[in-house]
Amino acid sequence: MGLIPINLINNQQKMLDLISARQEALGDNIVNTHTVGYKRKDVDFSQYLNSGTASNLEAKVCEKYGCAPISSTSGGENLTTEDELALMQQNYLLYNVAVRQLSSTITEIKSALNISANG
Repeated sequence: MGLIPINLINNQQKMLDLISARQEALGDNIVNTHTVGYKRKDVDFSQYLNSGTASNLEAKVCEKYGCAPISSTSGGENLTTEDELALMQQNYLLYNVAVRQLSSTITEIKSALNISANG
């Protein structure tokens, strides 16, 4: 095994990709709030992430806020801008945590490489 924990970086990259996809889906939902026949979209992170830090974080978020799979869950008549904005705020918080985790991992890798180079 090398010095760089690629699996941690890959999991965090997957998490950021999924957060981005969810933000796009929520934006589409807001734009189509009054579109007749529009079906709401969302992203369920748990079906895409393997075990690891990122999926444990998402499991905690799903326990607290609930998960919604990528699907058509309701018609436009049940879709509210307020609900979608609340989900966007949750997504923003998840993004901040994911970025901090990635930053921490990069800092740890830099430290390990510096120790290895000096040792």
